[in-house]
Parts: sequence; structure tokens; C-alpha cells
Amino acid sequence: MLYKKLLILCCLILLNNCTATTTTKNKNLNSLENPFINKGFSLIYNDKLYYDKVISKKIDERSLVIFQKNLKKNTIVKITNILNNKSIIGTVGSNADYPLFNNAVLSLRIADEIGLNENEPYVEILQVLEDAIFIAKRAKTFEEEKKVANKAPVNNINISDLSTKQTNTKNELSKKFSYEIKIADFYFNDTASLLVDRIVKETMIKNVKIKKINEKKYRVYAGPFNNINSLQKSFNDISILEFENIEIIKND
Repeated sequence: MLYKKLLILCCLILLNNCTATTTTKNKNLNSLENPFINKGFSLIYNDKLYYDKVISKKIDERSLVIFQKNLKKNTIVKITNILNNKSIIGTVGSNADYPLFNNAVLSLRIADEIGLNENEPYVEILQVLEDAIFIAKRAKTFEEEKKVANKAPVNNINISDLSTKQTNTKNELSKKFSYEIKIADFYFNDTASLLVDRIVKETMIKNVKIKKINEKKYRVYAGPFNNINSLQKSFNDISILEFENIEIIKND
């Protein structure tokens, strides 16, 4: 009888280990299937930001490198200017400190390539998974592009050029400034309500709301904000609660 009990106990332990292993594998698989994505305002690098200690490290203005706190060094990313839908592939550089409000720091070259408006640098950062079809091709030409970039005159990729492009595309980018801060999505409205209560109690933000996206998704958000100063202040207030991936969403 004792032998049978021991046998059953061993089987249960083995089954539990197998389940745990499967769960771990599924988690790893899910992390690969769900790439990091964030929409927000990026910072365009210049040396003054470094010397003023706004940013802790330098970026070569000709490079295709960005700083991004949520991603590891050498992660390949797609950087998209949401206002004109232009995009470019880049890589994440070393860990660096930069303002909480910004979702990334971009090199001048990247900002120039995607026609970024420095007054409204609204950018999507998308992690490109290793099994993406075009990664091999991109990696192959990366060194060649670097050589071309190193030979390019500095005055071809500077802030004054960005300002010129901004003037030329003024009509395209002069739509009303209106954004909201996406804090988190929940399956249940009751859970979303608990978070709203917490934010109101622990921060200075009072315009926190719940939006029903569909039957299975309730979004906690703040806004709308009609100027960048109020948007940045509220974003920084929310950031003290250390949510994992706060996004800034443009209203249509």
C-alpha cells in the first residue's frame, strides 16, 4: 500500500514538472510572438543634450542607432514617423538615461530619413523579431550603409535641414494637436476602475477615464491633451507608478 502511494506521489511530481516546463516554453514562445511596440514622442539627439546631461551617452549623428530603455542592446527595430508613415530599420544602442517622457532617442540621420518634425516627433518603435524575412538581407547591407553614412557630409543631416523639411510639409503636419496617454488595457471594466482609483489617489492626474474598446478590452487613459507641455507633465506624473509600457496615442 505504501509503495502504491509513493508511486502516485512520484507521478504527480513528474507531471507537475512537465506542466511547469510547458508553461515556461509557452511564455518564451509568447514573448517571441508578441514584439515590443510603443508609440510616443522621441528625442532627436544633439551634443547639447549630452553636455547638458539630458542624455547620458552620445550617438553618432550618421548612425542608425537609437536609445530605448525597454529593449536590449543590438535589438533590431523599425522606427516609423506616424505623421507621414515613413520608416527605417535601426538597432538599439547601449543603455542610456534620457527623459521619461520620450519613448526613444534617435540619431540625426534617422530623424532626417523619416522626415521627422522636431516640434511633433511622434514615433512608433517596433521590435523586429529575429525570424522576420528581411532581417538577413538588412544585416547583410548594414555595414555597407555604415560606410556610406560615414562618408556623408555632416551638413546633410542636421537640424536646419529638418526645419526646412518641416516648412515644406507644414500643411501636412499642421493638424490639431490632440493626444491621449494609454496607461493599460484590461479584460474587465471592474479591474480598470480599480486602476483609475489608484491613479487619482497616488498622482495629481484627475482626468483619467475608461474607454470600452470592445467586449473584452477596457482601456484606462488620460486626456485628451491639446499641448505638449500638459501632455508631458501628466506623462511624467503617471510614470512614477512604474507601469511597464505607457503609450501616447494621437486622436483622429
